[in-house]
Amino acid sequence: MNIKKEKIVLVLYVMAIIFVSEMIGMQQLKVGSISVSVLPLVFAVLIAMILGIPKIRHGLLKTVYAKENIQFAGKNLIFIMLPLMARYGADVAPKIDEILQIGWVFILQAVGNVGTIILGLPIALLLGLKRQSIGAVIGIGREGELAYISEKFGLNGEEGRGVLSMYLIGTLFGAIIFSFIPPILNVVGFDYRALSIGTGLGSASMMTAASSAIVAIYPAMQDSITSYAAAAQLVTSFIGTYVMVFLSIPLLNIMYRLFTKDKAIHMKVKK
Repeated sequence: MNIKKEKIVLVLYVMAIIFVSEMIGMQQLKVGSISVSVLPLVFAVLIAMILGIPKIRHGLLKTVYAKENIQFAGKNLIFIMLPLMARYGADVAPKIDEILQIGWVFILQAVGNVGTIILGLPIALLLGLKRQSIGAVIGIGREGELAYISEKFGLNGEEGRGVLSMYLIGTLFGAIIFSFIPPILNVVGFDYRALSIGTGLGSASMMTAASSAIVAIYPAMQDSITSYAAAAQLVTSFIGTYVMVFLSIPLLNIMYRLFTKDKAIHMKVKK
């Protein structure tokens, strides 16, 4: 098997960033009485983005960020998501009986992602986005949406840039924002189980940050909180895919055609 030097350098570079990020570890930032969890994933993205600034791409960095490597990474990103699904299943199993008793709530939550289209598409188009808005509003821009847009359009087109932008923004700021929301809703009077289910919106980093904030409030309920969160995450990741295909995409097509006289998602796969 012929593996080019550029790809070997890319893999070693990624492993080095992962190592540094894991050494930094999860950091807790205190904002008043609220604890914000900053995951190693956030540091990894920040390091890769800073080192990828065009003005400092020289020598080894120029090889790492070569156009061929960028396209290779975009095409193969989907394979990284598969172990996450297995992890969700392992977290759900210990509390499966308790979870099945309120299973309909998890399914209902998966429909919530439709709101990104209803609220987000008009705003995205008003801001001047065109085909990029399709990837940006099809969901919250996490693994499921990233996989769908990658398979349908590829990540190097306008739709791919839209979903990748949302993925990166969610990674950098989503975890911080969702660390604040549970304590606020807890003060309002929401049950810890409802808050736990609400954290599983389809993002591993956001779920971890939000559920950690709930655990800080209810430390004795840690096992239940993590199980509910993982179950909601699992259902959103799988049921959410069908919701996206059979509900979100038809709605997106209707709204996009209404605003632009064009069809958003065509049946024929584009390469």
